[in-house]
Amino acid sequence: MYPPSPVSSESTPASMASPISKSLISVLIALFLISSSFASSDVPFIVAHKKASLKRLKSGAERISVSIDIHNQGTSTAYDVSLTDDSWPQDKFDVISGNISQSWERLDAGGILSHSFELDAKVKGMFHGSPALITFRIPTKAALQEAYSTPMLPLDVLAEKPTENKLELRLLAKYGSQISVISIIVLFVYLITSPSKSAAKGSKKKR
Repeated sequence: MYPPSPVSSESTPASMASPISKSLISVLIALFLISSSFASSDVPFIVAHKKASLKRLKSGAERISVSIDIHNQGTSTAYDVSLTDDSWPQDKFDVISGNISQSWERLDAGGILSHSFELDAKVKGMFHGSPALITFRIPTKAALQEAYSTPMLPLDVLAEKPTENKLELRLLAKYGSQISVISIIVLFVYLITSPSKSAAKGSKKKR
């Protein structure tokens, strides 16, 4: 019988190169994914704030002032920026100043765009408006990008507000009886004290 041949514990260069090449490929893939994520973060970040306020006119009509501020808090420019706020139905509101839509050529990083308009209310009641829509384009994507403004607080349109005359009438109706009683008591005291004062003056003149 021949003695068993010794088994070599040293690995061949080819066997050592295989795991090293696999690890290098893994590192390269990871670096590629990381660089892609950083590149994709270089985009506009649109934040829009929508506000509305009511103003009662002397004629009794109510006017609504709407303002929308669009901020680009990202790191690149947004192009072909468009704003549309179609949450005001024509059967309830009339646009009297400005437009409910507006377009701009661009919005640079860190920039702000503002738009405002005014409406007249035609229908009484609580109104809940929806957020405004903002669309824009970025060079790295062909699809149109969308963003929405913050929602506004509900508006109590054409709510009844008591005037000074109505308030006086309400106070008179509520406290009228008490006022009448107090007036009668004051008049009675005055009538009692008036003759005594006149009598005292007459006695002084006789002396």
